[in-house]
Amino acid sequence: MVDVVHEAGLIAKPECGIQFGTGDDTEVTELDALGLSHPFKIVNAAKRFLDAGVERIMIESEGITENVANWRTDVIQEVIRQLPADKVIFEAADPAVFNWYIREFGADVNLFVDHSQIVQLSCLRQGIWGMGDTFAKITAYPPMRMGF
Repeated sequence: MVDVVHEAGLIAKPECGIQFGTGDDTEVTELDALGLSHPFKIVNAAKRFLDAGVERIMIESEGITENVANWRTDVIQEVIRQLPADKVIFEAADPAVFNWYIREFGADVNLFVDHSQIVQLSCLRQGIWGMGDTFAKITAYPPMRMGF
């Protein structure tokens, strides 16, 4: 599929996850009954996509920080350990989630958020918004721009 997308002149940006077809309407107890997926499942899929030449991979939040009783930080940690940071984008479905990512991995972690949360995320990255564990504690120094 990646080859077909690239041959059409498009950029393949696949989404990898540990739980598919769950959607926001699926109850957490229903998903718990399916059991937990191993972090290597998502890492192996992502590595195959990278080997196929994709530019970026989105890590789906369902089953990790969304629709779960407890966040699967083990999955996130394994992704961070095993995959190049510049090739991974984590879905961060709400402010508590992107606040956690910024706190744990810094202001430059690649995040995908809803368009309505861009201002909050941008302010968090600059240290002018945040929750108790991040407000005024995050510092980012963007490159200086020269010229007009």
